[in-house]
Amino acid sequence: MSSVALLTSVFTSLLLLTGVTHAGPDMDPYKILGVSRGASQAEIKKVYKRLAKEWHPDKNKNPGAEDMFIKITKSYEILSNEDKRANYDRYGQTDDTQPYGSGRYGQQHDNFYFDESFFNFPFNGQNHRDFADSKYTLHFNQYINDVVPDSYKRPYLIKITSDWCFSCIHIEPVWKEVVQEMETLGVGIGVVDVGYERRLANHLGAHRTPSILGVINGKVTFFHYAVAKEHLKQFVEDLLPQRLVERVTDKNDLQFLNSWHELNKPHVLLFDQVPVVPLLYKLTAFAYKDYLQFGYVDQGLSETANLQKQFNINTYAPTMLVFKENIDKPADIIQAKGMKKQIIDEFMSNNKFLLAPRLVNQKLFDELCPVKQFHRRRKYCVLLITGDEETFSSGNQAFLSFASTNTKEVVRFAYVYQRLQQPLCDILMQNKDSTQSQPQVVILERRNTAGKALFKPVTAWNGSEEDKQLLLDELERLQKDPSILSHDAMLPELNNEFASMFVIRWIYASYDYLSEVIDDILHNNWREMMPLLSLIFSALFILFGTVVIQAFSDSGEDKQTKPKAKDGSKAENGSPGTGTSSRPPKKNFVEVTELTDITYMSNLVKLRPGHMNIVLVLTDASKNILLSKFAKEVYSFTGSLTLHFSFLNIDKHSEWMNMLMEYAQDTMQIDADEDDGGNYKIDYTGHVLALNGYKKYLCLFKPVYTGEDLDSKSSEDEGGSSGVRSRSSSRDDHPSRKPNRSRSISTLQIHHKLDRLGLWMERLLEGTLPRYYIPTWPGLDKITPSK
Repeated sequence: MSSVALLTSVFTSLLLLTGVTHAGPDMDPYKILGVSRGASQAEIKKVYKRLAKEWHPDKNKNPGAEDMFIKITKSYEILSNEDKRANYDRYGQTDDTQPYGSGRYGQQHDNFYFDESFFNFPFNGQNHRDFADSKYTLHFNQYINDVVPDSYKRPYLIKITSDWCFSCIHIEPVWKEVVQEMETLGVGIGVVDVGYERRLANHLGAHRTPSILGVINGKVTFFHYAVAKEHLKQFVEDLLPQRLVERVTDKNDLQFLNSWHELNKPHVLLFDQVPVVPLLYKLTAFAYKDYLQFGYVDQGLSETANLQKQFNINTYAPTMLVFKENIDKPADIIQAKGMKKQIIDEFMSNNKFLLAPRLVNQKLFDELCPVKQFHRRRKYCVLLITGDEETFSSGNQAFLSFASTNTKEVVRFAYVYQRLQQPLCDILMQNKDSTQSQPQVVILERRNTAGKALFKPVTAWNGSEEDKQLLLDELERLQKDPSILSHDAMLPELNNEFASMFVIRWIYASYDYLSEVIDDILHNNWREMMPLLSLIFSALFILFGTVVIQAFSDSGEDKQTKPKAKDGSKAENGSPGTGTSSRPPKKNFVEVTELTDITYMSNLVKLRPGHMNIVLVLTDASKNILLSKFAKEVYSFTGSLTLHFSFLNIDKHSEWMNMLMEYAQDTMQIDADEDDGGNYKIDYTGHVLALNGYKKYLCLFKPVYTGEDLDSKSSEDEGGSSGVRSRSSSRDDHPSRKPNRSRSISTLQIHHKLDRLGLWMERLLEGTLPRYYIPTWPGLDKITPSK
C-alpha cells in the first residue's frame, strides 16, 4: 500500500507541477496591444482597430503577420471582456493558459488544473474554437452600434453557439464553407457565444444552440431548415427586398432608363447569360439602393436581342453599364468574366451621382457639397436655381451640357427647384420675397456643419453662350483666388422632397410582409400556419358568434336548455367506464396527403425540428382498405401539431422505398415473396414509416401476423427487428408450416395488417422505438419513374 500511495502522490505532484507550468502566461495582452493596465475600453478598441488593419494577413505580407494578427485578436478578446480582463489582472491567466481557473468555475479550482489535451475531450470549447469563429465574435454593444446600422447596407448571417454545444460540431463544415463564400460577396458574418453573451442572445431571441439567423434593416429572421449550403444561400437571398433589381427587356428599356429624372439617380444595367439575377448583383443593389437604380438583362432571352445589339454587348463575359442623363450612351462600362466585389464597389462609388443632380434633401446636399476640412482640398458647388416648368427646360438642358463638358474634381454641379426649396433660394439669391425669380447660377463653398457657407451669385442663366463663357471665367478665377466668394450666410436645412414617398414605402413593406406569409403558405408546410389561423378564426368566432347568439336567443330557450344540461351532467357521471383518449383529436377527421415529388420537400425534407411524418405504404388495390384502417388507428393522435400523416403508393415509388431500406440496413429483414422466376420481391404493403426530416431518421412498423398462429402474434415486437427473428424462429420450430406459405399469406388479410399500429404509435411518442438514420433523403423525382 505504501508504494501505491507513493506513486499516487508523485502523480498528483506532477499534475500540479504541470498546472503551474501551464498557468504561466504565454502572452501579455497589454504589451501586445501596447496599452497600459488602466486603459479604457475606448482606447483598447481604437488601438486594436489600428493594429488589426496594420497586421492583417491580406495587407501585410510579412511571414509573421498572421501569427501577430492572431495574438492581437486574442489580446483584444481578453481585454474587451471585463470578466476575462479581471481574471487576467488577478491571476495572470488567459483562457489558453488555464481554462478552468477563471472566476466562472470558482476559486477553489485556481490551483488544480488538468490540461484538456491530457484527456483529449473533443468539446467545442473556447480553447479549440476556430480562429474563424473568434474573428466574427459579436458582443452586445458591437451588435447595437455596428451590426444594426450596417444591416441597412448589407445582410448579416449570425450563428448562435456555445462552448458545450455538441450539435454545433456537425454544422461547422457547412458553416465554414458558406462563410467563406458569403463574405466574399459582401454578407456580414457574426458568431454569438451564449456562454459569454447571454444578453445578446436574449436580445436576438435565440434560446437554443445551434441556431442561425439573419439580420437586415435591423430585423431578425431565423433559419428553420436543414443546415445545407444551398439552403443558407437561399435564406440570404430571401432576406433581401424583392424589388431591388428590375427585369429589363426590349419592351421596357426606355421606360427604365428615362426614369432617371424622376428618381434623380443613375441607372445600372447588368447583361449576363444566366436566367437568375446573381446574388452578388442583388447585394450590390441593396448596398447602393439610395444612390442607383438597378436593372438586369438576360442575354438568353430573344426579347433582349435589340438591347444587346444597340449597346454592342459581347456574350463571353458579364457586362455592366451605367447610364446618367444620356440614355443613348452609357457613362461608364466594365466587363469581366469573374466580377469581384471590390471592382463592383469601386465602379458604383465612382458613379453614385448624376452629372448635375437635383438637390432633393439635406443628405444629398451634404454629399455633393461637403464641408471644407483642413486636410482636404476645397470643394465648390455650382448651383443652378431654376424652376420645374416647361419654360425653364432649355436653360436646364444648357446647364447640364455645360456640366458634362467641364467636369473637375473640385467642382460639383447641381440644380434646385426654387418652388420646392424656397428658404435656401431666398438666401442665395438675396431675395426677400417669395416670388418666382429668373434662373440664376451661384457658386458656394460650405464652411461648417452648422450651415455657414461662402457664395457668390455669378449670373442670370438662360443657357446662352455668353452665360456659359461668364461662368467658365468665374470658375477659372476661383481656382486662382478663392476670396472672390465674398458673401457669407447661414444656410437652412433642405426640405425632403421625397418625404411624400413614405406612404409608398409603407405599402411596399406591407406587400413584402404579405408576400412572405403567402410564400410560407404555398411553398412550406401549411400546417405551420395553423396556430396563427386558429387564433384568427377563434377571434372572429368570439366576435361575431357572440353577437349572433345574443340576437337569436330568448328566455324560453334558456329555460329549456337548463334541464338538458343537468341530464347531460348526470349521463356523464353515470358512465364512468366510457374510455377517453389521452390525446383528444382536434378534428373529426384525419387528413392524409399523398407523398409525391411535388409534396416531397414540404412534407419531408423541410419539416421543422420536432415534426414527424407518418407515412403508410400501400398499393392501388389496397388503397381504400388500408387508408380506412389507418385513419381509425391514428385518429386519437391527430391532436398533436407535430405529427403529419401521408401515404406512399408503392406501385409508383418502389425504387424509392428500396433505396430507403438500403440506407437502413437493419430494416431489410422483411419477409420476401418468391415469384415464379425465382427472384425475391419484398412486399411493403401495410408498412408504416415514421420519418423525421430534420434529424434524418426513420422508425418502421411491419404488419403483424394475424393468422392461426396466435403465439407468434403475441411474441412479435412491432416495429423492431426482434419481432422478425421471433417469427422466423417459430417457423423453424414447426417445419410443417413452412411449405404452406400461401395459406399463411391468405390468412394475413389486408385489413388486419394495421391491427397493432396504435400500440406502435404509443411507443413512437415515448421514444422507445429503434431509429434508423439516413445519410440523405433520396429524391422521388430522380430515382423513381412513374408507372
